[in-house]
Amino acid sequence: MTVVVEARNLRQVYRIRRGMFRTPAQLQAVGGVSFAIEAGKTLAVVGESGCGKSTLARMVALIEKPAEGSLVLDGTDAVATPDGDKRRLRQAVQLVFQNPYASLNPRKKISAVLEDPLRINTAMTAAQRAGRSAAMLAQVGLRPEYAARYPHMFSGGQRQRIAIARALMLNPKLLVADEPVSALDVSIQAQVLNLLADLQAEFKLAYLFISHDLAVVRHIAHEVLVMYLGHAMEQGPKERLFARPLHPYTQALLASTPGVGARNMQRIVLKGELPSPLNPPSGCVFSSRCPYAVERCRAERPLPLLVDGRTVACHFAGQFLEAGFPAVRGTEFDRVETGRKADPAT
Repeated sequence: MTVVVEARNLRQVYRIRRGMFRTPAQLQAVGGVSFAIEAGKTLAVVGESGCGKSTLARMVALIEKPAEGSLVLDGTDAVATPDGDKRRLRQAVQLVFQNPYASLNPRKKISAVLEDPLRINTAMTAAQRAGRSAAMLAQVGLRPEYAARYPHMFSGGQRQRIAIARALMLNPKLLVADEPVSALDVSIQAQVLNLLADLQAEFKLAYLFISHDLAVVRHIAHEVLVMYLGHAMEQGPKERLFARPLHPYTQALLASTPGVGARNMQRIVLKGELPSPLNPPSGCVFSSRCPYAVERCRAERPLPLLVDGRTVACHFAGQFLEAGFPAVRGTEFDRVETGRKADPAT
């Protein structure tokens, strides 16, 4: 299968002003993330608010240039390509935003919303653009006469279908969907997710799907990337992560969503607040909230390890796998309920 987008060690750092006479602070929003998405596949990025999901999406969509790392899109180095030559690359990747009520211009008819990308980027005639927009409306399950209406005349689910149709007008290879169903009712979410799956199967689209809803991710993703404070905690096939998470943060996320985690998985309660990205913990960035952290975790940043078909940024991922994961009842690592202070290194 063709790889549509490949990222290697993507980093994004922002300079934060702290006053006229103070040195700007460095905020690392994304701290070295790597992945590849094949045509017809979906990579879901999950994590708490502030973990760097949307920043990663903006870099992949070529809205922001990475501070470091490489990004190959449709066979072209998107970082090294001059800004003036990125038009073709920007056509290959399109965005679907979270809020369908804000992503459409309320002063334009749907026909203009859909035809603008063609008018700007192609040499199509007016008749060809109209025909293309009508065909795309049908593709997302809307009637042709809707083209003459304004966005306020549609429901949230219909607006998101229009936004998806607009994103597909230029035949992109990659669709970056940033929380595309979180603003919709549950019943409408299912319809939009099924539409995205049907479009992916028909056009072999690659999806970078940003979400905090693990039930949605379980429905649509092929692979999952779990982020925390800008870093990848665990990354691999959906089936492996949901059936047997190896990173404590992944296990905590799954256990917090009813009906998603494994039946024998007990809940890990994360204590404390999310650390400030301006002053992240030394060593493992999750060490300040991890119930299994030891001194090594607080002193040494774990490198991503390939364990059981996925990469895990945890010193003790191999031991966790052998023990059936520490949060499974009855193991030597089970200390959430018993209160034992077992050291994973022992």
